[in-house]
Amino acid sequence: MPTARLPALSVTGLALACALLAPGASAQSQTIQSEEHSFRVIRIVEGLEHPWGLAFLPDGRMLVTERAGRLRIVGKDGALARQPVTGLPQVAAYGQGGLMDVALHPRFPENGLVYLAYAARGEGGVGTEVARGRFAGNHLENIEVIFRQQPKGTTGRHFGSRLVFDRQGYLYITLGDRGEMERAQRPDDHAGSVIRLHDDGRVPKDNPFVGKPGWKPEKYTLGNRNMQGAAQHPATGMLWTHEHGPQGGDEINVIRPGVNYGWPVITYGVNYVTGTRIGEGTHKAGMAQPLHYWVPSIAPSGMAFYTGDKFPRWRGDLFIGALRDQMLVRLKLDGEKVVKEERMLKNRIGRIRDVRVGPDGYIYLLTDESNGVLARLEPAS
Repeated sequence: MPTARLPALSVTGLALACALLAPGASAQSQTIQSEEHSFRVIRIVEGLEHPWGLAFLPDGRMLVTERAGRLRIVGKDGALARQPVTGLPQVAAYGQGGLMDVALHPRFPENGLVYLAYAARGEGGVGTEVARGRFAGNHLENIEVIFRQQPKGTTGRHFGSRLVFDRQGYLYITLGDRGEMERAQRPDDHAGSVIRLHDDGRVPKDNPFVGKPGWKPEKYTLGNRNMQGAAQHPATGMLWTHEHGPQGGDEINVIRPGVNYGWPVITYGVNYVTGTRIGEGTHKAGMAQPLHYWVPSIAPSGMAFYTGDKFPRWRGDLFIGALRDQMLVRLKLDGEKVVKEERMLKNRIGRIRDVRVGPDGYIYLLTDESNGVLARLEPAS
């Protein structure tokens, strides 16, 4: 199989040779029948080192992050560029952290700005930062850091981090609690929060904690454990996120300004080692209940609302990658209520780290492996 260091293959060649759901099978013979659609999994690129985030360029190419600190380009033909993009900020590949998400500015065709979320070293340890630069050929120019998580931390856990722009052009950054659960309730700590900024890093004046003594003004929420999925609802424009629970208690939340989502005071999960209760139970006045939760955990990462035309019966459904059991979860929604759940691809292609809907209407997946895969779901017909 090709690796990131070998000559890249075209998407046609990979589709014929590598669109496998079992070793030795062909793309033409392997069909998965889900509850609503039959589809095939086409492996576009293999040999990626723990890929984490995916963005679609207007010209049909794709940007893929590798946790070790590389930003890769996948061509329109499915070929993986030999050389990573240069000009990136200094990334600390530390524990669960490294180069994480990538997003394009809403006016990318005009300004060429690419945004990166990554772990970086600084005073006090390591923390999540966000930088932006202008994409020029195979290089990021004029790189500038627009957000630094404060304070940093010494653990290698719970960095977040997804990047989402809303319809008004505000940037949302999801942050984990850095493995120190009490930080998620601290007003003077970025950890365990959704951050909301202008596209250049300035703090919006209408952020909920602006002017409140002792509060970080960038904070938009608090009480979040480790959010590794975020997406804007296509109808309402609201930001939806999911987060890892401890032993059980993974959550989906609709993000609203100033809301306390409870961690670690309330949770549906328990302590890993002892199985004992964490905090005060599952409910407390003034703390939000999740829209949906999982017990046992599925270890969610990546999420996308399906808005394309290739799978019409999936339109409006929410797709979530799951690291545990290596599966793709489809949720049927009625407003802000989950009415049905389907689990697909269990143990078929790997630990699904990211889920995206491409401008072509196909669903794209990244698997978090040392030999990670960029794959595409296509209708079997």
